Amino acid sequence: MSEVVEELVQQVQENFTETANAAATNGTAKIPSTPEGMALAYATLVAMAMLPIFFGSMRSVKHHKEQTSTFQKTGEKPDTMTSKDAMMFPIMASCALFGLYMFFKIFSKDNINFLLTGYFFFLGVMALSHLLSPVISSLIPAAIPKIPYHLSFIQGPTEGVKGDKESYLIDYKFTTHDIVCFIISLVIGVWYLMKKHWIANNLLGLAFAVNGVELLHLNNIATGCILLGGLFFYDIFWVFGTNVMVTVAKSFEAPIKLVFPQDLITNGLSASNFAVLGLGDIVIPGIFIALLLRFDNSLKRKSNFYFYATFIAYFFGLLATIFVMHVFKHAQPALLYLVPACLGTPLLLALLKGDIKKLFAYEDHPDEKPKESKKSDKNAVDNDSAKSKKENKKKESKKVK
Repeated sequence: MSEVVEELVQQVQENFTETANAAATNGTAKIPSTPEGMALAYATLVAMAMLPIFFGSMRSVKHHKEQTSTFQKTGEKPDTMTSKDAMMFPIMASCALFGLYMFFKIFSKDNINFLLTGYFFFLGVMALSHLLSPVISSLIPAAIPKIPYHLSFIQGPTEGVKGDKESYLIDYKFTTHDIVCFIISLVIGVWYLMKKHWIANNLLGLAFAVNGVELLHLNNIATGCILLGGLFFYDIFWVFGTNVMVTVAKSFEAPIKLVFPQDLITNGLSASNFAVLGLGDIVIPGIFIALLLRFDNSLKRKSNFYFYATFIAYFFGLLATIFVMHVFKHAQPALLYLVPACLGTPLLLALLKGDIKKLFAYEDHPDEKPKESKKSDKNAVDNDSAKSKKENKKKESKKVK
């Protein structure tokens, strides 16, 4: 009897091994990852999520100063997200997501991804070039000259038309160092375009994330609360309520997500079983954390208290997301855990420290006139006062006569 049982067990094992090998050969099954491989993948994803927020926030402070100086010189108001934009953002994102879902259902996935890959290739090269520009400039030896260039394309004025002004369609300044950055970025972009390798994907994805945190500005805390609150329900609905988010994420081939192989230890750089984190789960909380850093700078205190506290809260929120996803073996809406962490932490700390009024009163770009207009207003006031003084003197002289 025992011999019969052993033979049956051996047959089952042989059948199972043959099926698994055939599935792996046909590409229908993922190679299981080891606990060490999974730990490495999740730890790397967390690190790759934290770095763009930190460096993007630091770069956003510099960008904010540049915007402020430009506004004071030219009067050109910076582009920031308003409360109305924040309220409309989840609706527009839902329409775009459902539209992509319908496209993938109706049309060929390969054709759609071909168009999207070309679009994100161009954007990715520009984003990576902008990210690498200060790094490459610091590495290039001083012996190599930094020659400036100015590319401009002007429309107008029309001949014979009075009052027609010139308008710049292209007004771009760059240097030879920027050209070097562009060539390096182009090589990485072509690598992604040809091979779709996960390292090239992550390089472009990190560039998107850093640029998003740096350049997308929330004007005040109230706008940030509206945006994060709306996307909190958006993420829950599209992940738990439908299969739309998961379907689009699996079908969409573009560097809009960070990936890391869970079987890297066993298969090396040719690994194929990936852990994934969307860029939206980095950029959306990141622009709010960057706003808190600019708020810390406005307080002119020695420490960036609210920035670091919320940055740490984001870290624990991300760990909670990964833990729940690993336990339940199901895709999780990361904003379900990140939004309460990123909103609750600064609001609670500001309430305890007595900064809650300052927090909600802070604005990146308050409605104020630029310096030149202020000077012109002062000059106008001075001229009016001078005229009034002259008129008074004339009246007094007439009375004396």
